[in-house]
Amino acid sequence: MESSLSYFTALYDANVLYPAPLRDLLMHLAMTGLFRAKWSNEIHEEWIRSVLKDREDLTRQQLERTRDLMNEHVLDCVVESYESIIPSLTLPDENDRHVLAAAIRCKADVIVTFNLKDFPKSELGKFDVEPQHPDEFVHNMFDLNAIAVAEAVKRQRASLRNPPIDVHEFLATLENQGLVKTVDELRKYANLI
Repeated sequence: MESSLSYFTALYDANVLYPAPLRDLLMHLAMTGLFRAKWSNEIHEEWIRSVLKDREDLTRQQLERTRDLMNEHVLDCVVESYESIIPSLTLPDENDRHVLAAAIRCKADVIVTFNLKDFPKSELGKFDVEPQHPDEFVHNMFDLNAIAVAEAVKRQRASLRNPPIDVHEFLATLENQGLVKTVDELRKYANLI
């Protein structure tokens, strides 16, 4: 599904790809055509490393398969050739400069991140990039096409078959991911998802 709004570009930070339910939602939304989703191999490595540190039951091979599927299902998603930009950037945490550099390289409109304080608007504004909490980002998608968002959420819930999950439990999981406004909106579409 191609949309005239598909030039809107969102770069996903590693911290929004770390929790599986949120990563899954962001991937299903990326496949709607409402926007272009981007990330870098360095961002992939960052979330994979964090998950492996916290989840001994998962293997690098399993997470690399997830990474490969993400790259396969979202067209032109991997940002490259941004490294030369990094030294010129100033952020509160210099380890986040690679994220902003990737956003600049792919002309992202937003960086979707939980760490808003690490991406000050004053610095990102110089590059016409806005930091957005994932709840704000997903909630804004309803203004673009609420039915497409609800259908993406329905596909995500339908993919959870082992075990299946009912709508209320599923929405509670998303709410626990910090998607409070999004879940309030999704409750209006509960019969569709």
